[in-house]
Amino acid sequence: MLESKFPNKGKIEHIIKTPYSGLYEILIGDQLIYADERGEYLFDGSVIEVKSRANITEERHSKLIRVDFDNLPFDLAVKKVKGNGKRKLALFTDPNCEYCKRLEKELTKVSDITLYIFLYPIFQGSDEIVRNVSCSKDPVNAWDDLMLNGIAPASAVCKTFTDKVLALGKKLRMKGTPNLIFANGMRAPGYLSVEELEKSLNEVSKN
Repeated sequence: MLESKFPNKGKIEHIIKTPYSGLYEILIGDQLIYADERGEYLFDGSVIEVKSRANITEERHSKLIRVDFDNLPFDLAVKKVKGNGKRKLALFTDPNCEYCKRLEKELTKVSDITLYIFLYPIFQGSDEIVRNVSCSKDPVNAWDDLMLNGIAPASAVCKTFTDKVLALGKKLRMKGTPNLIFANGMRAPGYLSVEELEKSLNEVSKN
């Protein structure tokens, strides 16, 4: 019934009754909303547990959009290993994204990690830059030079995975960059500081 009333919202991926106030939790597209039992009223906002001050909606949303990390097509990514490479992180990034550049600087402070860098050109003019990086003799160094030092890669032509990466991003509903996926499948859209990165990586390592 809700899908018919809101056709532009997308398909309902998940719906269950919550233990609070008789509300129903609904994931439609990538948006988490709530409804009463008869679907006459919709609630778009966060549910906060007063005692712990925890944002229940944020926690549930993160779990519901979790990605199967091990089944990501890592052959489409630029792989960068630092130290023992034990910790793993996937990153969707665009060369013309300023927050992506800031994130790259934070990542230089993170050790013992394997980065899977999915070059995701969604900004104007990024396609050509991504192609030049992908087709360089050493894509990892070419990417680092570009993002950390502002050194553009030399023009190069080869077969790239750009179309497949764009399709993957669409499938995962990546609406912007940077977009991080940790080894437990949890997603973090947007820039994170080194402290936030370390906290999330260490939490994954403990589990």
